Amino acid sequence: MRGIAILLLFHLAGTALERLAGVPLPGNVIGLLLLLAALGLGWVKLEWVEASASFLLKHMMLFFAPIVVGTIVFLPLIQAEWAAIVASLLLGPAIVIVLTALTAKLWPGGTR
Repeated sequence: MRGIAILLLFHLAGTALERLAGVPLPGNVIGLLLLLAALGLGWVKLEWVEASASFLLKHMMLFFAPIVVGTIVFLPLIQAEWAAIVASLLLGPAIVIVLTALTAKLWPGGTR
């Protein structure tokens, strides 16, 4: 029970920091970074959260069920636009990788 409380406390702290300070990261990511820092500094012991984190990871599929159901709802649209979806999933990352490599190559001090 203590592990879940600690995890929820860090999630709450991350969400509060996001909203109050306007940090441009999702609250859950901020909370995980805060938890990582607390674990690294020894403020939180791994044993305190390990069992709860393992339980949540083991049952993670339950958290993705709404996404799967939402995808099924849009199945007719996905079937109609499958070619554009596949092209964007393949070409988008490829274009980003190529442009990143070109930028790194042209950057002053980069490898040529």
